[in-house]
Amino acid sequence: MSVQQLQLRIKELEEELKQARHGVAAPREKIAQMSGEVVDTNPYSRLMALKRMGIVEDYEKIRSHTVAVVGVGGVGSVTAEMLTRCGIGKLLLFDYDKVELANMNRLFFQPHQAGLSKVEAAANTLHFINPDVTFESHNYNITTVDNFDHFMDRIKTGGITGGPVDLVLSCVDNYEARMAVNRACNELGQTWFESGVAENAVSGHIQFLIPGETACFDCAPPLVVASQIDERTLKREGVCAASLPTTMGIVAGLLVQNVLKFLLNFGEVSYYLGYNALVDFFPAMTVKPNPQCEDTWCRKKQAEFAAKKASEPKLEKQEVKEEEVIHEDNEWGICLVDDATPDEAVSSASIQMPFLAQGITLAYERPAPAANEVESKVTDTDDTSLDDLMAQMKAL
Repeated sequence: MSVQQLQLRIKELEEELKQARHGVAAPREKIAQMSGEVVDTNPYSRLMALKRMGIVEDYEKIRSHTVAVVGVGGVGSVTAEMLTRCGIGKLLLFDYDKVELANMNRLFFQPHQAGLSKVEAAANTLHFINPDVTFESHNYNITTVDNFDHFMDRIKTGGITGGPVDLVLSCVDNYEARMAVNRACNELGQTWFESGVAENAVSGHIQFLIPGETACFDCAPPLVVASQIDERTLKREGVCAASLPTTMGIVAGLLVQNVLKFLLNFGEVSYYLGYNALVDFFPAMTVKPNPQCEDTWCRKKQAEFAAKKASEPKLEKQEVKEEEVIHEDNEWGICLVDDATPDEAVSSASIQMPFLAQGITLAYERPAPAANEVESKVTDTDDTSLDDLMAQMKAL
């Protein structure tokens, strides 16, 4: 390359950088050229190593998938960027906040984007990073009645082929929005991931939720709800408490890694994975659904899943051959006993909450429903008289 060609190329790169800073998309002819490149030489396909190392057979399938990201903040924006660089087919972005200078201690957003809606700023930046991805942005609050209906419709029909999306990723920072995502996914039977970073900014988690099969978000509400604390009082104007970029990046990385495992079918998807930066602690566990969950759609999906499991053919049990006793007479009268006390051998916590990983304890336990809260069910074919029913109710 001659000096003149090199200088010309430098000018082109400077112009592209200038356009990127102002959210200007790449020219159409350049986009067409990028899309037409061979897959293994496409600079926007970052997953070819998975195929070359024999982990997945066809990494290009990532282009046929659609993911909805709810909340384009500290975790959501980095998650969207990672998926964009991995060549996801389509991204749906939901948020109603604007970019503020207080967001600059996070990754992704830039000072010149202050004042823009987060979804607009994100779509512009991500489109420049990888123009092969289809972006759909929605600047509204999903918790309002009208917006919630539209949000559900986009989950149901927003896929790259017009069907449902493949995954919903909840990256919001408040209980109300999480409950809205939970309610929508339970009703639609939509698989999704929940994620979050604690207010202390040094711990976070991701959780994989399958309606009916695993616990939904309402099965075990967070401590802030059980304590009847108004979470709006925890936020301060112009301050992003839980926005340490290292923690945000780690949680987003764990989230996208499990998204790729789910979409490309390799490895094991983590049902719950926590992170504590103070001691580099990564607890993992599976949380089963709560039969008394207050979400009616969750209980309905649990019943559907139980019926499905019951209809599956049962595997025949293999007979286990008993080992031959070598010293059956035991002339010395030797026997083995457990040194542990009954309390040590079986703890009440292990019986009540067998899903808890080592090092994790419950902050509280949801109380059992009171007798007067139990739903009474009377069928039309019941011949019991009204007086008998009243007597049964008094006996409760």
